[in-house]
Amino acid sequence: MARLPLPRILSSGSAPITRSREIARTAADSATDVLHPLITLTRGLRQLAAAGRRKWTDTPKDRRGSALLLVAATVLVVALIPYGPLLALITVMAAAAWKGRDRTPARSGPDEAETDRLRALYEALVPYFSVAEDPSPLFAHGGEWDKAFPEFEFEDGRLVRLLVRYPAYFTDGEAASRARVEQLLHAKSGRGREYHFEWDEEGNQLVMTVLPPLFTSIAAQRFVTAPGETVLGFTDADAVQRTVPVTEGDRTYDAPPVIWRTGTRSTEPHLLALGQPGSGTSSLLRSIALQALQHGDVVIVEGSGTGEYACLTGRAGVLAVECGLPGALASLEWAAHETERRLIAANRARQAGHPTPEDTKRPLWILLDRPTVFGHLAAAEGRTDPQQLLQVPLRHGRAANVTVVVAEQFDAMEALSDTVRTHTRARVVLGPSVPGHVESVLGERPHTTPPRDTPPGRGYARLGTGPVLRLQVPATPDPYDDATSEAHRQAVVELLPERVLPPEPEPAPQARIIQPPAQEPEPVPAEG
Repeated sequence: MARLPLPRILSSGSAPITRSREIARTAADSATDVLHPLITLTRGLRQLAAAGRRKWTDTPKDRRGSALLLVAATVLVVALIPYGPLLALITVMAAAAWKGRDRTPARSGPDEAETDRLRALYEALVPYFSVAEDPSPLFAHGGEWDKAFPEFEFEDGRLVRLLVRYPAYFTDGEAASRARVEQLLHAKSGRGREYHFEWDEEGNQLVMTVLPPLFTSIAAQRFVTAPGETVLGFTDADAVQRTVPVTEGDRTYDAPPVIWRTGTRSTEPHLLALGQPGSGTSSLLRSIALQALQHGDVVIVEGSGTGEYACLTGRAGVLAVECGLPGALASLEWAAHETERRLIAANRARQAGHPTPEDTKRPLWILLDRPTVFGHLAAAEGRTDPQQLLQVPLRHGRAANVTVVVAEQFDAMEALSDTVRTHTRARVVLGPSVPGHVESVLGERPHTTPPRDTPPGRGYARLGTGPVLRLQVPATPDPYDDATSEAHRQAVVELLPERVLPPEPEPAPQARIIQPPAQEPEPVPAEG
């Protein structure tokens, strides 16, 4: 729980494609090994034929007749002697094999440019991995870099994998020491790519690998998940042990998801998403809402007032979409009372020995986008801060099947209440951010470098005390936004529940017109 207080903060599935490439490369290598003799003979015969053609072309025309006569005589002699054709065939095959052999020298090490790059990287690491008291330092100016870098791979002249051996006295248990080395390797190996660093403290080794970019083309869709599971986005194939089928255009493949589990057995029942404007936090909330509506009810409170969730208004399962302070206070107050009601009903059922009532099992989701805006409005009008109404759902929501998701911007972190910070153990950071900011929010520094270009929905996620994972949120834009592509718009529209028409008002009863009673004529007085 040491990561709960947040300090002040300044204001395109790669897994299946990679596996397919590996399978294809393995099959091609196996076929090449099996067919290598045939390939060598074919290449040699082609070269012998080309040499014969050149010899014939270079022969003067007045000598071609005698040359043909000599060749015919040779063929006749070979055909008449015992085993002549067989010996001729063996001779031709041997000449073809010798002519078609691979004469490319095997590469035994890095070229000159790669050697200079490795030597420069070695010299840059000397101040970090050496001390004056070491009698035989592994890292020393002018030392042998091949002992420190036993394994390395280059692609197009750039490092894609590097194994670094370092001395045992290096303080690899300190995050600051590791961060300095990672920053140096990132700068010296080439910016513009994402690197993954895997520290082996027991073996005193560091493995740096280049990560492929995460796919940004996965749109919102029905994911194959169990009730209580929500797909926050997708990550690297080796980071999780599960895949889900996703559809992209006309093809379907498996992608590694980041699964967030909620409900009565969840250890991280509430989520906090942080990001800069335009980083994709609203898309994340829309994606969560569309998945939550399959099995539960949703209450949405939007503090920005931009109408990002207007597409969900009046849909089945959407209890409220509030953009104003009075409606937000009323909805959150109802949610607090509903949480208390569920707790009381479940407690009474357990005391009586009965199963939990069905009306307390249906999940209730409370999604808040920028709730700190309402805090400023409530303070100006002398009303209750909406975050105070979240205390009951946050503290007791897990037992009542109530889940709270809060999305906020970095510049408003100080306005979040302590209750929100304490009980949101599942956290997501989206958009461009420095590693220090990510560590202050997630409680642990990511093992990868930030990307050069950050698309919407790109960031990091950490569920409780788990590892920090790279994350790409599925594209879930506002379908009413004119800047949305037609494919993504249609994907969101297909996931929206059906509209719930409001009940028609009963016709007002027609009022009966009551005629006043006819007045009798007054008697005329008699004359005289």
